[in-house]
Amino acid sequence: MRPGAHPLRRTAEGARPVDFGAFVRARSRAGDLVVQPRMGFSDPGTMRAGLAATSAADATTVGTITLDSYTRVGELASVDEALSTGAKLNGYPIVTYDRAVTGQVLAGIRDETFPVQVRHGSAVPGDIFAALRRTLINATEGGPVSYCLPYGRTPLDESVRNWVRCTEDFAQLRESGVEPHLETFGGCMLGQLCPPSQLVAISVLEALFFCQHGIRSVSLSYAQQTHPGQDREAVAALRRLCGELLPTPNWHVVIYAYMGVYPTTDEGAYRLLDEATRLAVTSGSERLIVKTVAESRRIPTVAENVAALEAAALTARAARPGGPAPAESDSQTYLEARALVEGVLELSPDIGHAFELAFRQGALDIPYCLHPDNHGRARSYIDGDGRLRWAGIGRLPLAGLVGPARTREATASGLIADLSYVQRAFDRPAMESGAFRDRGRADIAPPESGSS
Repeated sequence: MRPGAHPLRRTAEGARPVDFGAFVRARSRAGDLVVQPRMGFSDPGTMRAGLAATSAADATTVGTITLDSYTRVGELASVDEALSTGAKLNGYPIVTYDRAVTGQVLAGIRDETFPVQVRHGSAVPGDIFAALRRTLINATEGGPVSYCLPYGRTPLDESVRNWVRCTEDFAQLRESGVEPHLETFGGCMLGQLCPPSQLVAISVLEALFFCQHGIRSVSLSYAQQTHPGQDREAVAALRRLCGELLPTPNWHVVIYAYMGVYPTTDEGAYRLLDEATRLAVTSGSERLIVKTVAESRRIPTVAENVAALEAAALTARAARPGGPAPAESDSQTYLEARALVEGVLELSPDIGHAFELAFRQGALDIPYCLHPDNHGRARSYIDGDGRLRWAGIGRLPLAGLVGPARTREATASGLIADLSYVQRAFDRPAMESGAFRDRGRADIAPPESGSS
């Protein structure tokens, strides 16, 4: 037991939760890719069944409780109304439910071999973090930038203040003998069309923000984009910057299966998931968040989530390399990401304040993001090889690293074509061959309420 830690005690939710980050890293060292669904249900019984099915899957898994959209934006009266009328929500309303209800969801399922993470999406997460602390749920995700700009109109400075307070409060779980863990959501800003260097930079900066406010166990996200080679380069850059900059050794990388417009065919969806899995394995990443065959159509069922977990685990076993991922030299992505990180850190020693200044000055600028605090001058496009490129860098500190701006004018039709690039690329073989059904990996059940 580390000095100052409390003895392990039993609670209504079972044993006190393990360090989420340490668990994932240990499983990775044992040769396993940890796979995780994006699953949430409003009914406590269904949520418990989803966790149990995830735990029982033929894969090395961690559990997920994804919150509903009303809870994410603080519309708790709408949650009350939905629950009182029996309407299904698209996730689990953890703030509204009594601690004992959530305790029963977790009891006998969450343990030292199956940690659980709450996923949400809030720039105003105070009530959510309070609910996590009450239930001793010690793993969640988000960030002051990545849960602000893409999702709503909360001013960035307000989001930063909210996340400072919540991160520092969350860090106090350590006083109860529980190690808190935070995962950056910065690796998938807007889900698509953000060049990988900026995804990497924001993920690193949000992890540094968490560490600055008391968190010692972190994970850094990167979302699969449009080109496998560019993605491997990006993850190598992310891992290198983590090793260079993070003040804690307790970190790992999590890959998200593509966060944009998803294939409409089962075959295309599985091919895209296979590619995300291979990215995770070959890049040395420790965890993968899967997507299912239903992503383009509706909320996935428990059975579809389990099928995706087991499909990813099967691919991972076949793709597992014999040694660690090769080190990356000074790639273009690394050089750009490092320039962006350094450009922000030099603005202020307080990383939250540096975020505010960076967006105000254009040192960070998300392409096609309409949030009022985004500069809106950076532009991107997909080149003929499928790589994401800068069409214009605005005031990003990338002068000398990025060539002249692309000459073709950005148009609505061009943007729509880029947004659907991955969907079309992965659906095309199935459409041409007529393979519209799934591979037989899942016993597809009727739709249930949940959240992807």
